[in-house]
Amino acid sequence: MTVGTKLHQALANLEGVKADFECFALETEDAQAKNEFNQYAQQLENIAQGFRQRVNYVEQQEPQYKVKQQAQQQVQQQAQQQAQQQAKQKAQQQAQQQAQQPPNMH
Repeated sequence: MTVGTKLHQALANLEGVKADFECFALETEDAQAKNEFNQYAQQLENIAQGFRQRVNYVEQQEPQYKVKQQAQQQVQQQAQQQAQQQAKQKAQQQAQQQAQQPPNMH
């Protein structure tokens, strides 16, 4: 796992825990607990904002850590490969169908 991937995974984890606390706040009827969960969520949001800035800085300084761009490039390459494979399979199927058909005697 690359550094960029680890950074984005940690950021996603922070945002996930923040969302959990927000859900806890919505689900509880205890006013004190609701307030505490909302405070925890806000603290995690502040941490996530600072960390997001750090991730952006690292990606600017070290372009090889740009996870999103790398992921998009990989998806595009995979899509192109799949399209090529499908076209090749279709051509092979058509050739097989033509070979199996008896010649026209008209």
